[in-house]
Amino acid sequence: MIKKAIGVAVVGVALLAPTTATAQERRPAPVAHLGGTDWQRVGDGITAGISGLAVEGRHGAAIDVVGVRDNKKPGQNRLVAIGLRPGAAPRVRPLDWVGELPVDLEAIDAVPGRPHEFVALASGGTAYRVVREKDTVRVLAAFRLPGISPDANNEGFALSVVHGKTVAVWADRGQDDRPGTLSAAEWNPADNSFGKPVSAEFRTPYPTEHVRHVSDVKLAADGRLTVSSASDPGDDGPFASALHDAGRVTVSRDGRVRLTVSDRPHRLATVSGHKVEALACLPGSRDGILGSDDENAGGSVAVAAFCRP
Repeated sequence: MIKKAIGVAVVGVALLAPTTATAQERRPAPVAHLGGTDWQRVGDGITAGISGLAVEGRHGAAIDVVGVRDNKKPGQNRLVAIGLRPGAAPRVRPLDWVGELPVDLEAIDAVPGRPHEFVALASGGTAYRVVREKDTVRVLAAFRLPGISPDANNEGFALSVVHGKTVAVWADRGQDDRPGTLSAAEWNPADNSFGKPVSAEFRTPYPTEHVRHVSDVKLAADGRLTVSSASDPGDDGPFASALHDAGRVTVSRDGRVRLTVSDRPHRLATVSGHKVEALACLPGSRDGILGSDDENAGGSVAVAAFCRP
C-alpha cells in the first residue's frame, strides 16, 4: 500500500514513486528516460506499431532488441530488429519471416540461454519459437499455450528462469469490466511443453476508460511481475498507459509453480500520449525498453529504468 506519492513529469512520462517502503516492499527506482532521450519513432502508420519487445543483446551503451508487429495480412512486416545507440536515431530493420506466417503477434520474449532464439505469441494463443539468422527469422516450432479460452485476446508473454525452472507467463488482456487474466506454468525448452498452468485475474486501477488491463507482462528472475496497461479509445487515441508491480511467481519446494496477483497493484509509472504494448528488460539491470503501438501514429520506443535486476 502506498502511503505517499510524488508526481514527477519527465519528458512526457508522469512518475509515481513511494517515499517509504519496508525492506520486503522496496520498489525499484522510478521510471526515467536514460541518456536524455525521449520517445523515438520506429515506424509510421498503423502497420508500424510495436506490440512486443525482447532484448537480443547489449554492448556497453548499445542495445539491440527485436519487436513484433500485430499485422494480419500477407506482405506486412511481422518482426523488426531495432538498434538503440546513444545520441542517434534508432536503427530499424524489418526481418523476413520464414515459415508459417502468424496473424496478430502481440508479444515476444527471449528464450533463456539460447542466443537469438525467441518465443512470439499471437493473440489467439499460438506461440512461435523462432531463431534470428541475420535478416530473417526462421520458425523452429509452433505450439498452443495450455488452457487458452477461445474468446481470450492474449497480449502479454514472458520467459524467465525462476528458482532454477524456466517459467512462462502469459496474459489475456481483458477489456473494461472484464479483468485481464495472468497465467503461469513451467516451460520445457527441450520440447516446448508446459507444466500445469495456474491463473489469476488482474484489474488495473489506471487507466480507467477504454481499458486493456494487460497489454504486456515481464517476469524478473526473482519472480516479480511487471504489467503494462493501456487506454485505447480508437486508432487516433488519445492514448494513456501505466506500469504496475502486479504480483509474483514462486516455485515451491516440490517444484510447483505458484502465482500471486495483487488486488491493489503498486503503480510504477504512468505514460501519457502512448499506448504501451511492449516491455523488455536488460538482464541484471533496472534498464528496460518501452514500446508503443499508437495505431495511426505508428510505433515508438523509449529507454527507461523500470525493471528488476
